[in-house]
Formats: sequence, structure tokens, C-alpha cells
Amino acid sequence: MDSWPLDNGDRQRAPLLHAVNARLTTADRLAAAVAGRPNLPGRAQFVDLIDKLGTGCRSELELWGYDRIFSTPGMPRFSWQVPVRLGTGRVYLDVLHEPTMTNFELDGAKWHAGADARERDLRRDAALAARGYRVVRLTHDRLLQRPTEVRLQILAILATSRTVG
Repeated sequence: MDSWPLDNGDRQRAPLLHAVNARLTTADRLAAAVAGRPNLPGRAQFVDLIDKLGTGCRSELELWGYDRIFSTPGMPRFSWQVPVRLGTGRVYLDVLHEPTMTNFELDGAKWHAGADARERDLRRDAALAARGYRVVRLTHDRLLQRPTEVRLQILAILATSRTVG
């Protein structure tokens, strides 16, 4: 927390993203810590990040998507980083529309580049489809360069999806 005011942008957020992803801390613990620091420079941005971490955002791309795609006016409610057991392991669905079991995966180049990653994603998608999930992959470039188009496409996909339950 002491280093928060020393940087900005993604370099400022990186330590918190890492700490939560590595399970070194939680959004609740961060919220409790910042509650005792009313004069922390940039406190509003820190609290906003903690709120998004508490929602389930786990990467810069997910933070960006949360702000500019999935929580914009007219979008339905989504759940983030939903755990699903597949075989002997567990996977986390990036952004799930639970009523239709439609999972939107935000594919950043860091984790989704190359043939091995593509094969892993396809196996995972097939296993999820066998469990009744529809998987829609959204690339980093498409999300950043065409957010309005992506929002409209998400709404069109959900409009044609059957509600499960």
C-alpha cells in the first residue's frame, strides 16, 4: 500500500493484481487495510481497484473489459472468475452470464499465444461445452480496438441464448 502513490497505470496496479492472483492477500484484506489510511494519495483509485478485485477481475485486460464492456449501461449482470470443476481439476471462467451459461473468455496474448495455448483452450472449451457452457473468446486487440462492436455482439449472443434452469 505504501508504494501505491509512487507509480501510476498498470505498473501501479501490478503488485495488487499479483498479490491477489498469488493468493498472498484478498480484496477484503486490502479493503480493511485501506480503511485505516484515509489520506492515502490516490485512495479513490485504490478503492476502485479493490472493488474490481473483489468482483473477480484478475488481469489488466479484465479490468479494462469490466470498465468499458461488461459493466456499461445496458449490459446484464455477469459473474467473474467462476470456478468450474472439469475432470480432476478446476478452471475459472473469466466472465459468465449465468442465466444462459455463456462464458466470455478475455484472451490476452500473454496466456493465449502459440499452438500449445490454442490447443489447451480448445480442449477446455470442448470440456465446458460438454457441461452445457457456451464459450465465446474475445481477443485483446478486438476488445481494445472495437469495444462498441464487442458490446453489441455480446448482447446479440445473449439475446439468442436460451436461459438455463
